[in-house]
Amino acid sequence: MAYKKWVVSDADKERASAISEKFDIDPFVAFLLVSRGIDDDLSVSGFLSKSYESASPFSFADMEEASFVIGDAIDNGERICIYGDYDCDGVTSTALLYSFLKNEGADVFYYIPDRINEGYGINTEAVDKIKEKGAQLIVTVDNGISSVDEAEYIYSLGMRLVVTDHHQLGNELPRAEAIVNPHREENELAFRDYCGVGVAFKLAEAMYDGDVKDLIEEYIDLVALGTLADVVPLLHENRSFVREGLNKINNYPRPALEAFVNSNGVKEYSAGEIVFQLCPRINAMGRMGNADRAVEFLISEDEEDCASKYEQLCLENARRQETEKEILDDVKRKISENPRLAAERVIVVAGKGYHHGVTGIVASHILDEYSKPAFVISVEEDGTARGSARSIEGFNIYDAISSCSDDLIRFGGHPQAAGITLKEENIDLFRQHINAYAYDNYAIMPAQTLNIDLKISPNYLNLELAENLLVLEPYGAANPQAVFGIYKMKLINVTPLKEGRHVRLELEKKGRVIRVVKFKTEYGEFPYKPGDLLNLAVKISKNIFREKAYLSIQAVDIRLYNSDDAKYFSEKNEYELYRLNKSCSPLLYPDRETCAFIYKYLKACGGWKYSLDDLYFRLQSRVSYGQLMLALKAFIQAGLVKMNGAIELLTPQGKVNLEETKILKTLRERINLG
Repeated sequence: MAYKKWVVSDADKERASAISEKFDIDPFVAFLLVSRGIDDDLSVSGFLSKSYESASPFSFADMEEASFVIGDAIDNGERICIYGDYDCDGVTSTALLYSFLKNEGADVFYYIPDRINEGYGINTEAVDKIKEKGAQLIVTVDNGISSVDEAEYIYSLGMRLVVTDHHQLGNELPRAEAIVNPHREENELAFRDYCGVGVAFKLAEAMYDGDVKDLIEEYIDLVALGTLADVVPLLHENRSFVREGLNKINNYPRPALEAFVNSNGVKEYSAGEIVFQLCPRINAMGRMGNADRAVEFLISEDEEDCASKYEQLCLENARRQETEKEILDDVKRKISENPRLAAERVIVVAGKGYHHGVTGIVASHILDEYSKPAFVISVEEDGTARGSARSIEGFNIYDAISSCSDDLIRFGGHPQAAGITLKEENIDLFRQHINAYAYDNYAIMPAQTLNIDLKISPNYLNLELAENLLVLEPYGAANPQAVFGIYKMKLINVTPLKEGRHVRLELEKKGRVIRVVKFKTEYGEFPYKPGDLLNLAVKISKNIFREKAYLSIQAVDIRLYNSDDAKYFSEKNEYELYRLNKSCSPLLYPDRETCAFIYKYLKACGGWKYSLDDLYFRLQSRVSYGQLMLALKAFIQAGLVKMNGAIELLTPQGKVNLEETKILKTLRERINLG
């Protein structure tokens, strides 16, 4: 994974101390609250409260109109279509509103577009199908706010439209009987970051004549699922949604979620476990095929049927994982065979027949690996190419794509995620143009960051702290699980786990020994050895095994104790500027002594099988980033080493004069070094 810049949070310690005393909470917990902006008595009280927080549904503009239109349609026996979306938020929104309207006596059905063939949002072909089924009213969930042309088409066929959505508004709103969206200026909302299923639930609240507790009891698990999956801030009402939803899932789950609970055998699920275990399975249906099956699973009331449908979700998720791995392996192979792809400012990789449902996930993996914006493009047999992009914070991928619009058939998205469609013959041109945009506008690429909530002594990492941190749950966006920084820990031992796929570390500082697990790090690829002094970013939790509580410590990131972030990013940027022909400092030149030092280190290690960043940090006190990269290129040109992921030492043919290599001769010319 790419090296990340650690950013340690700051907070008013006096304010944190006052909150700790007033609310009788752990001082570390109080510090975390203040560092996250929860620093006045009212917000702290609201955050820590276990009561259900709820805004009036009529604080949403057009909510009254929406409830009247749908209610009249039910009373008049009109056929209603719920138009949903294929991701977990869209699926739970569809399941919730369909179930609610059916219970209200509506003649209702739902339609979810096919991800591969139809894409996101309303399309006219779908509208035709809905018309053929006799619908007179279409109600969108989790989409519709940008469907201006499609809305006109709906009305041209004699149908009406109600839009419920949570995405940002465009310059023009679609024609509709009502538009319910938390981002409308006319709303009287103190909090606006609802997801699609949250908006659908507020619509149900507005229409329901009984006690809202009935709706919470019936549907809050669906609201929690969609809220967690869509990564909206877990603050205010969203926090209540998830807390109450987890309570329902863990204590009185609907048949569908009982099938999930029974299959895993976990006594009590956290928000994180739902995000990583259940949400991907629901999403997999939309990614790999027909999302209708996920809706059918959630609304089924038969235990055997739910168990069977859950098994199908698991099979589809396994197929998604297998497909994702195949594409990721192929993308990495292409990059290995053509390293220039990864050397570009923006990585653009294309392949034949990549499954569209997972290209976005693969692009995320490439982003994490190289810390650069990444496009993964699938080329179809007819020459049409469709791709997904993911970007780092600070690099607006939508703006970058917009600058290349002449190369594209269509595109859409957001600052950090987007999709494109183009002709196969334009892929290379698009790659050139988007990199030209990056060269011109982002000479220094923004660094990926890791937020450290608090530096802490390992002596404070104990079960008591893990239990005190439970008041912060449920965790999610805007309220992540705390990350602690522990520094200058001596590595004593490394043990492989799960056939070498994970490692367990034993570390010590001033007599305090702790054990830390680093998941998804293969034993053979772990770059540290006993005796190394390390800094670790860790999360802690309480685990129950055989009815006994244990402290679990998981490493999020690890680095050498003497690593210098500022030096690394400064030197890497300097090297990137050299590569872009925008700068050339004499300090980049690896002189004979520097080259000898690097080569001797490689010989002592028998080559190098870890990342170049790991090699750099071993040598950081003596060698700059640019010197290392240029020296390695000189070694390759001189026949001293070859690189294919790892650095392999070669036996040179005759005497080697590194200063006569092309890379160093060119460098000397550019810096006027004789």
